[in-house]
Formats: sequence, structure tokens, C-alpha cells
Amino acid sequence: MKKRPHALSAVSRLATLALLATAACHAGAQSAGSNVLSLGWFHFGMRDSSSPLSFSQPSLGAVPGSGASVGDANTGGLSYTHFFTNHFALALDVGAPPKFNLNGSGTLAPLGHLGSAQQWSPALVAKWFFGEANDRLRPFAGVGAAYVWYDNVTLSPSLAGEVTGGAPGGAASADLSSSWAPVADLGFTYALDKNWSIGFSVSYLPLKTDADITGRVGDTVVSRSSTRLTLDPVVSFLSIGYRF
Repeated sequence: MKKRPHALSAVSRLATLALLATAACHAGAQSAGSNVLSLGWFHFGMRDSSSPLSFSQPSLGAVPGSGASVGDANTGGLSYTHFFTNHFALALDVGAPPKFNLNGSGTLAPLGHLGSAQQWSPALVAKWFFGEANDRLRPFAGVGAAYVWYDNVTLSPSLAGEVTGGAPGGAASADLSSSWAPVADLGFTYALDKNWSIGFSVSYLPLKTDADITGRVGDTVVSRSSTRLTLDPVVSFLSIGYRF
């Protein structure tokens, strides 16, 4: 009977150690000096519109009722986050360039698919994490900037026929302007243990690009036209992160 208090004391000590070990498992998972590399999936939901197609050569001006729409896209991506304090961090977000498809709308709707382009948009975002460093669930808010440019721009034969007046052998090419865009970001991370976490965020980029289209027959430029595309993507990012 006299040994029971010692046994209870030993059990109590073991329980205390177990609780401390559990707390230490994720303590400081997002603390000053931490680095987190996240791998995940970006979804670009477009809130798009466009100005009418306007011809400067020949001087026809805007085509009434013409327009274009940009489809949604998905791609894989990486995010690298460094915590300067327990709350303040900088994140660099990059992704494999998604392919966006452009389709005719309004009077251009009968043309169907107009073309496609790949978009690069690496972003640097300053984030503020709420709660404490050892909290499993940590919401955050962030602001930053992305630099956006395009490559692999292709235009369809139907659009080439439109801008060259249906001339035999007509072809078309386009240049899309690059630009800086502000980024607003909201999300959260959830620590699975001291190293691994899952995260989800939603970002908004007010974004426009000017498309300058050149129509050619052989080596001769027969038309120049342009339109402004408003993209304004809402970008969601689901990821799994590793702290080191």
C-alpha cells in the first residue's frame, strides 16, 4: 500500500512527459528563422473581359460587339516561405506556366477558339501569421506583387482569317504585354507535426494585358489590330509543406 503513491507519481511524471513531447512535436513549427517549402496545385479562376478588337491598319477602328474570353487553368507550383519573426514572413510563389485558351465572344463567337498562351507570374508576398508559433492552425493575410509575362503565344487559323480578310496563306501573330500586378492573399496552414503541414490560400491579382495582333500574307503585313484583356484571376493554392 505504501508503494501506490510512488506508482501514481511515476504515472503522473510519464503523463507529463508525454504531454510535453506532444507539445514539442509541433512547437516552433512556424517560428523566427523557419523555412517552409511547399508543393501544391494552383487553380486560376478568371474574372475576365475584353475591349473590342480595334484595327489601326487598315484604319477601321473598333469592331462593334467583338470580344474574347479567357478560360480557367490549373498547374503545379512551389512556394518558399521564410519566417523573419514568429508572425512575419516572406513567400516566393512560382508555378509551371499554365496554358490559357482564348475564345471568341460577341460577334467573334462564331470563330470559336482564337488562340492560347502560357503565363509566367512569380509572386513575392509579405504575410502576417496570426496566433502563436506552436499553434497547429495559423491563419494568415498577405500583400505583395507579381511580375507577369507570356510566351508560346499561338493564334488559330480562324482568327488569322478574320484579321487578314480571308486572304489565302494568311497568318497572324500576337504580342502580349508584360506587367506588374498587386497580390492580395488570405489563407491558413495546419501543422501535422514539427516538420510537415498542409496549407490553403486564395489570392487575387487585378491584371490586364494588351494584345497586339499582326496579320500577314507571306512576308507582307496586311493588318494591325489590338485589344485589351482584363484577366483578374482568383488563384487558389492547396499544398503540403516541409519545414527545415
